[in-house]
Amino acid sequence: MLKQIAAFDVGDKRIGVAFSDPFGDYAVPGDTYFRTGDTLRDAEALAALCRARGVEEAVCGLPLNADGTESVQSEKTRRFAEALSRALGFDVALEDERYTTREARRDLVSLGVSSKRDKKKKNVDSLAAAYILEGYLAKRRETMKEKSNDYEDDSVVELIDDDGVGYRYEHLMTFSYKGEWYCALAPETAPEEAKEDEEDEGEEIAIFRIVGEEEDEHLETIEDEALLDEVFAEFCNQYEDFEDADEAESLDSDGE
Repeated sequence: MLKQIAAFDVGDKRIGVAFSDPFGDYAVPGDTYFRTGDTLRDAEALAALCRARGVEEAVCGLPLNADGTESVQSEKTRRFAEALSRALGFDVALEDERYTTREARRDLVSLGVSSKRDKKKKNVDSLAAAYILEGYLAKRRETMKEKSNDYEDDSVVELIDDDGVGYRYEHLMTFSYKGEWYCALAPETAPEEAKEDEEDEGEEIAIFRIVGEEEDEHLETIEDEALLDEVFAEFCNQYEDFEDADEAESLDSDGE
């Protein structure tokens, strides 16, 4: 199961809120937050809401002009996203929202939602936030697919330990966690001396951080044991979506 993702449709008077389902498959409109006039207070209030829901990733809709250029409202949203990022303790993404409010209004009309001014605006805000999140989730899935394909093209790699012993690993999964990308590998074969020491402790895997851009991408060892445990737990959660839960639970992290 993935951690929840929150999305915000930021306005001068109201902020629409939406959350992903626990598996990151679709967006669910939440409540509309009415602004106080104090940006820091508003950011902290939404951060508290996110913490209560276990949110570890967030996105704000970025209002752009029809031609894709930025507007005065774009700068206001960027400043609010920065304040929200500081309150949350992690970066907040920005997602093009040029057509989300119009689509939200159209759908509300088609659903026969009350045309009372305040109620309709509240519904538009939260539904627009859900559209922002849907777009973000779609791009996130596409990025994950592209990165997985990059490594599946060379699905077996050989890693050399400090003693010069080679281990062949098979690519299991590429996944994201807290804004970074990781790669999970499982041993295809093991040297005889390593096999002699193995006990029935489940299949060992190695998890690496993916660093660099495009052609310069490479795998980096995770030195922080606490972070490695977190990333491994996230891998198990995501892996359950693709494999049997029993198999995911039997894996034992090996942070080579």
